[in-house]
Amino acid sequence: MRITRDDVEAAGDRIRDCIERTPLVESEIDGRKVWLKCESLQTGGAFKLRGASNRLLQLSEEERSRGVVAFSSGNHARGVAIAAKRLGIRAVIVMPSDAPAVKVEGTRAEGAEIVFYDRYRESREAIAAKLAAEGGATVVPSFDDPAIVAGQGTVGLEILEQMPQQPTRIVIPCGGGGLASGVALACPDAEIVIVEPEGWDDMKRSLEGGEIVPVGVDAPPTLCDALQTPRVSPITFGIFRERGVTALSVSEVEVKTAVRWACEHHQLVVEPGGAAALAVLLAGKIEPQDGTVVILSGGNIDPALHARIVGGEA
Repeated sequence: MRITRDDVEAAGDRIRDCIERTPLVESEIDGRKVWLKCESLQTGGAFKLRGASNRLLQLSEEERSRGVVAFSSGNHARGVAIAAKRLGIRAVIVMPSDAPAVKVEGTRAEGAEIVFYDRYRESREAIAAKLAAEGGATVVPSFDDPAIVAGQGTVGLEILEQMPQQPTRIVIPCGGGGLASGVALACPDAEIVIVEPEGWDDMKRSLEGGEIVPVGVDAPPTLCDALQTPRVSPITFGIFRERGVTALSVSEVEVKTAVRWACEHHQLVVEPGGAAALAVLLAGKIEPQDGTVVILSGGNIDPALHARIVGGEA
């Protein structure tokens, strides 16, 4: 199924009353004005509620009665849990056993049931498919779904409405690419730059090689749990290829610098994965230019870890 800007606009109308219109904050990097789109302040602490709401609102009454199953390290999990709770839908979430406690607790607090798995030895997709088959539930992927991509793209619609000028470049953290591909559809005239953690930059390598390449079995540990996607989807990969996006990667040190900068300069709590796009600008890997927007995609971080990063101890 081909996703278009019309799908993003339809999603915007559908979920308008389900999400927060997050702030677009003016900032400065290296003496140049940039804009920060603060999805870290979205309900649930990340942009994920947008796609989850758009997907669940389109379920039939019969589908709602059978529930939903999702798999996520945290932000999509909580987004689905919130959307399901509002609609009275049972939600089961498959989460890695090493998911941050703050994300597990946040998901459980919304009433979702959690099934843990080993991200290095088990397939979350297979577990979710088995659980769904047992009760006839609907699987709600985190990015490999047209309705999810369209919902995430509403971030781009808001940027267009909030900017005093047309955005020329939008820099976006990338795991599976649902947010960035949706924004690419919503903002066809802006350059799209995606940013992944080093060692988990499978979208970058896939785009360079012309075909989808999974993350290596020797991928290093990363604080960017929100961006630990083992394999990207044909949907997002196809949109990126068509748009000719620029793909970059950042180190753990660069990400921590961005988390610290967001707190010190704007009193914003941003998780490592949510700060990846900011990190690439602060590290000088791309130059800030007039009309640059940076998406801060999530703010769900353990308070103790955030304190250590901000204090320079982690």
